[in-house]
Amino acid sequence: MRTIVYADGGCDPNPGPGGWGVVIQDPAGTVELHGGERATTNNRMELTAAISALAYFPEGAAIEMRCDSQYVVKSVTEWMRGWKARGWRTATGPVKNIDLMQRLDALAAARDVRWTWVRGHAGEAGNERADRLAALGRREALGGKTSGATVLPPADAAASQAPAQPAQPETTQVALSTDLAKAVSRAAASAGISPQAYLEDAVRLALELKPPGVARVRAELQRAS
Repeated sequence: MRTIVYADGGCDPNPGPGGWGVVIQDPAGTVELHGGERATTNNRMELTAAISALAYFPEGAAIEMRCDSQYVVKSVTEWMRGWKARGWRTATGPVKNIDLMQRLDALAAARDVRWTWVRGHAGEAGNERADRLAALGRREALGGKTSGATVLPPADAAASQAPAQPAQPETTQVALSTDLAKAVSRAAASAGISPQAYLEDAVRLALELKPPGVARVRAELQRAS
């Protein structure tokens, strides 16, 4: 079964400050990634979104990558083979954005990827969300932040719970680095729980141990390794 992934990017103006967004519809919980750069182009942000999505997965993973950029989809499925045969050159000169193209090629070659073009701003929820994350990445880049990640519980988790109680606990969305979000998602999957539950357990344990206890456990683990 392929994991559905949406990737999107853009600039305003182009060239100018830009952002990229990724929505990974993992059964263990949706993972959202985003980032941006203060000086870039639409095409580089579209490529960066796809690269960031692929880099999240281990080699051999089965993915359906849904992009609204024909530049990205056709680069991989139609044009790249010819570019590589000509030493990464087109009929008119060197391939544009060659650094990102080569990175994309290497990541895609190590994974089982089905590339699907989707029409942008046509109401497909994953694509619309990736677009909003790209806009967030652009705003954060302008403010000095370059990337972030969020792990959300499974979409059907709320529906599977008992009827809502009169008072619901407050929740706070926490931004994680890309590497940490990946580690949490994989550890939660191994434990058979959602990333949200895994994080909550970890936070509760840290609060119970308090800083001295956390430092002691970390030191013991380092000695054991």
